[in-house]
Amino acid sequence: MFEALRISASGMTAERLRMDVIASNIANAQTTRDVDGEPYRRRQVVLRPGAGFDAVLRGVEVAAIQEDPRPPRRVYDPGHPDADAEGYVSLPNISPVTEMVDLIGSSRAYEANVTALNQAKQMFTRTLDLLR
Repeated sequence: MFEALRISASGMTAERLRMDVIASNIANAQTTRDVDGEPYRRRQVVLRPGAGFDAVLRGVEVAAIQEDPRPPRRVYDPGHPDADAEGYVSLPNISPVTEMVDLIGSSRAYEANVTALNQAKQMFTRTLDLLR
C-alpha cells in the first residue's frame, strides 16, 4: 500500500541530490583550483532504477556522481594569478545554460514526484474514509 509513497520519495531524494550537484557546478563555474590544485570538474548524478529483494521496482537510486571527463577550457588571461607561462588559465568546462536547463528538468521531475506523492496520499485517505 505504501509502495507509491516510497517510489515518489526516492524520486524526490534523487532529484534533490541532482539539484544540489547542479548548484555546486554553477557555484564553481569560475573555480580555477579545487582541493587537488586542478580546475573544478563538472559533476553529474547518475540514476538507476531501484530494485528490492523480490526484483520489484522500488523507485530510483543514485548509482554514482561522475566527473565530466572532458578537459578544462583554456582562456587567455595573462593577468590571472593561475595563468600558466603562456598566459592561459584553465577554467571548468561548465556551461551555465546547460546547468540551468538541467536544473529546470530536475525541478520539474521533483514537482512531478510531489504531485504523485500527494495523489497517493489522497487515494489512501479516501480509501480509509470508505472503510469507516
